Amino acid sequence: MKAAKSIDQYLASLDPDKRTALTKLRKAIKAAAPRAEECISYQIPAFRLDGRMLVWFRAATNHCSFFPGAYPIAACKTELKKYKTSKGTVRFSPDRPLPATLVRKLVKARIAERR
Repeated sequence: MKAAKSIDQYLASLDPDKRTALTKLRKAIKAAAPRAEECISYQIPAFRLDGRMLVWFRAATNHCSFFPGAYPIAACKTELKKYKTSKGTVRFSPDRPLPATLVRKLVKARIAERR
């Protein structure tokens, strides 16, 4: 696959189930950080706020991933019990996308961490 130049281009290349899950994630990130700008970073969709990277997301072979960073994951660990997490990553299956309220909480925690 050719490297995507935009999030729309990236999403267009995915299976419908992953595209739907990541489109929901994208909307929730935009709602939580309306001033953040979309970009591609490390060849995956990302959001930048005030010139600094905020969060990333991507589709993998068998799951989707959201990368809000270690602090937000630690701050929301109770709500994330149902998901596979590692230091800065939340993995979820496309048929069980992350709830928008949880995404907003993770993004807000990331923004607060950087202040």
